[in-house]
Amino acid sequence: MTRVLVTNDDGVGAPGIRWLANAAHALGLDVVVAAPQHEASGMSAALTAVTDEGRVVFAQTTVGDVPGYSVSASPGYIIVLAGLGTFGPPPDVVLSGINRGANAGYAILHSGTVGAALTAANSGVRAMAVSLDVLSPAAASAESGGAAIAALDTVEDETRNWGTAAELAGRLLPWLVDAPAGTVLNVNVPDVPSDKLAGWRQASLAPFGQVQMAIAEKGADFVRTAIEENGARQIPGTDLAWLAQGYASVTAVCPLSYADVELPT
Repeated sequence: MTRVLVTNDDGVGAPGIRWLANAAHALGLDVVVAAPQHEASGMSAALTAVTDEGRVVFAQTTVGDVPGYSVSASPGYIIVLAGLGTFGPPPDVVLSGINRGANAGYAILHSGTVGAALTAANSGVRAMAVSLDVLSPAAASAESGGAAIAALDTVEDETRNWGTAAELAGRLLPWLVDAPAGTVLNVNVPDVPSDKLAGWRQASLAPFGQVQMAIAEKGADFVRTAIEENGARQIPGTDLAWLAQGYASVTAVCPLSYADVELPT
């Protein structure tokens, strides 16, 4: 039976991971959850952990209908530990998410959600990162700029449309199980009910992220940053362009490559 490990970077208690784990479990797969004890967003593929006398600490728990582990480590480190058999048999497939917020464009470089999937791929494991776009036009039609972010942050997380993202992940999972070793899908889904989703499209990565960092305040010995929406024009065929049109985006990504350039002698 296919062994599936589910992780995230929002923490083991986040609602999205419960929806994703249950979606995999409903397909009759052998599913286990191992996720950070606390939020670990923006960790990329970092290998960090809280240790006690050199031991990475974890506790058994239950996530939805699935047995799990709450781990004092980053998502990437958890995937490495899983590959070593820490949480039972090493996984054949890794699912990461469902993240609260899109992971799209070149900004996936910084995502702990995507970082976990890419870490799995480095060992030849198939993986899927799944994110719910809480800033999609459908969810923020009456808002703009930083006001949209502030307004959407007041939405109760349990009421978001996690089921829409979980349903698409469940549809893609059988294909992923049979995909070539090391295949990684990055999936972004608008925060809308399933019957309001326009569909899904294969997408390229936008050359920018959905949000960007800005300086809110700067002094002689400090800086305070803020997150604001990126106002760059959407490029047709990219993940962010499809999201803006109400579609889910699915992008195949790879963990590592190299630049084929001629270096000085």
